[in-house]
Amino acid sequence: MQVPLNFTPRQYQLPLMDAIDSGMDRAFVLWHRRAGKDMVLWNMIIKKACERPGLYFYFLPTYTQGKKIIWDGINNDGFKFIDHVPEGAIKGKNGQEMKITLFNDSIIQVIGTDNYNSVRGTNPVGCVFSEFAFQHPMAWEVVKPILRVNKGWAVFNTTPNGKNHAYDLFKMAESDDNWFTQVLSVDDTKVLESEDIEAERREGMTEEMVQQEYYCSFDIGTLGAYYASHVRSARSEGRICNVPIERHVPVDLWLDLGRNDSTAIVFTQQIGREIRVVDFLESNGEDVAYYALELDKRGYRYGTMHLPHDATHKRMESRRTIQKQFDEAGFKTSIVRMAGVNNGINEVRKIFNRLWFNEDKTDLLIKALENYHKEYDDLHKVFKDNPRHDWSSHACDAMRYMAVGIKDSNLVTDSKPVRTKYSGNNPIVSKYSSNKVQWKI
Repeated sequence: MQVPLNFTPRQYQLPLMDAIDSGMDRAFVLWHRRAGKDMVLWNMIIKKACERPGLYFYFLPTYTQGKKIIWDGINNDGFKFIDHVPEGAIKGKNGQEMKITLFNDSIIQVIGTDNYNSVRGTNPVGCVFSEFAFQHPMAWEVVKPILRVNKGWAVFNTTPNGKNHAYDLFKMAESDDNWFTQVLSVDDTKVLESEDIEAERREGMTEEMVQQEYYCSFDIGTLGAYYASHVRSARSEGRICNVPIERHVPVDLWLDLGRNDSTAIVFTQQIGREIRVVDFLESNGEDVAYYALELDKRGYRYGTMHLPHDATHKRMESRRTIQKQFDEAGFKTSIVRMAGVNNGINEVRKIFNRLWFNEDKTDLLIKALENYHKEYDDLHKVFKDNPRHDWSSHACDAMRYMAVGIKDSNLVTDSKPVRTKYSGNNPIVSKYSSNKVQWKI
């Protein structure tokens, strides 16, 4: 029995396969669009699963993408991706969970990292992270310690999407001899000729998109980004730093709710016209009790918990609304009025120069703000007027509710702090009174 079935790697794909076969357990390949990333890595995971019994995950940014690209995917010859697993090697198949059990009891499962918490407590021995630049960065953080213990392997592939978490990981991998790395543009693979790229330009693809997708450029930035330039300004102005917590000022909470996907919570304090984003929490698949406990662990003195309009809806898992459940957990709650998504985005932009971010505790939120971007229409080669729903959406939705809520309530304290630059990574202790704020270095 031939495993995998009906697959021959391209010449430029062989170094990656040889590296993993020779025992390297980490790899990151930066390959251009149409270079066959998923074809080679799907067949590689089949091969490895037949060699070593165990659990194998093939991660894509969303469940829907996993279904379209892998589970229902068909190559240029009309051959289905899942048919690369010979029928004789299959012991069981579950289409709903996109899971294949092999003759040796290995399991290969396709998973969207929009539900990354679903793999907590599992024990994979091999993982592929496909289009990692568009995945939730916490997915790797969940899986990494598991693979470290069981000597498992992980391979990442992507085209760039600005200098985000994928860029950070790739640059680290380049400098680590334990990682295999490879960058392939169309000039390297010759899969597409210069005439094909010129045709893309004539049909409306921007030069920025051409450089990102076909020449693997990280320098373009996240195309169609809403807040990337605002985050850069905040960095250059020193507003992403070690922000002090005012112990006598309540911490307000701004939530975007989810159960099957993520719930995001932004923690803010307002001093004068400053809006200090002091903490951030995001998880998925959890109930109100989980978040109430996590909030208690942080030990802040909470002001108001601001909830979106759907918090007033009853959920199937409870006869009580989300708002009612948080009320019963002891929080003072309020509902933020509904506002259009684009209106909310504009409100965030308006207040961005007032935002200060506590860097250590809001790193994931900052990454989300940098990556939140418009959806791209591949057919018409233009950006749509609505944001792409991906891992960054929940954090940025919570920021929208915060901006709208602050505008409506005009929450500005009477006190005006004396401006003192925050000193790098050294904590600054401040003392608050009703009349003034004094910084103590």
